[in-house]
Amino acid sequence: MKQKNDTVPGRSYLMQKVDRNGQVLPEVEIKAVTIYAHPPFEKKRDFRKYERLVYNLKKVYPYALIVRKRLSTVDAEMANMVTEKERREYLKNVEKDVFAHYEGDIRDMTITQGRLLIKLIDRETRNTSYVLIKDYRGKFAAAFWQGIARIFGTNLKEEYDPYGEDAIIESILTEIEAGRL
Repeated sequence: MKQKNDTVPGRSYLMQKVDRNGQVLPEVEIKAVTIYAHPPFEKKRDFRKYERLVYNLKKVYPYALIVRKRLSTVDAEMANMVTEKERREYLKNVEKDVFAHYEGDIRDMTITQGRLLIKLIDRETRNTSYVLIKDYRGKFAAAFWQGIARIFGTNLKEEYDPYGEDAIIESILTEIEAGRL
């Protein structure tokens, strides 16, 4: 006989029977749970830096996702092309299209947001920005843009380290992806 408060609606699970050494036992799959906590802040200034990082990541992360999607599309299209001339023409058109859509947004970013974008591009594509420019535009263009980046105090060869210095960024991105931030 079912009692009024026996189960929470929508929270019941069907247990499966599993044979373990000749004995049939009930089993339910338990999903992995990851617990994230906001880091403790001793000073109000540290909390404001964290909040600013969250703000900047929310602004920049969508562009890193766009880069990942766009690169996969470009790679798929270029795989079907036979001649080098075809590839160069296609890349030229893609570059014009990207500049037309995103140049204003990128120019409005701060230097800090630009540094974050460089790291997030590495996170999403598993290639540094320098390598991507070198692969698609050539060594000369990559060296030129690396020089410009160095003038502004950043590095296109910077890699994303989710377990080291970028662990706080990784935890914030996990929260953003889960819709909690």
